Amino acid sequence: MSAFDLSQTFIHLGLGVRATPIPEFVWTPECLEAYGAISEPDGDEGRLVCITPQDETWDTWERHPAGEEVVYLISGRVDIIQDLDDGEHVVALRPGEAMVNPANVWHTARVHEPGQALFITPGRGTEHRPVA
Repeated sequence: MSAFDLSQTFIHLGLGVRATPIPEFVWTPECLEAYGAISEPDGDEGRLVCITPQDETWDTWERHPAGEEVVYLISGRVDIIQDLDDGEHVVALRPGEAMVNPANVWHTARVHEPGQALFITPGRGTEHRPVA
């Protein structure tokens, strides 16, 4: 396999230490359904690895029931907001910093300066809801 751009070709990490490229991944229901079929045999252990632009504040919350998510900020300035039982918890990220979203915790992002982030996400069962 030749070199590729992780912001254009996402990777699924699966059981048996497999790394399966997913070229032309887009955030559509159809693509997410196809990814679900690819990752289903790996159950909760599968992970989606990607670099995505963080151009604007998210308009949704998301949570990952299957496990913890790692977020690494490559560039820009972003706050990750977690909706915890005792209120919102804000994690300010600067380039080179990382954080973990615990399993099943709703989170969103407030973008202060556009940039890019690397995500290692347990994709199985991911849920979204609009930001109120």
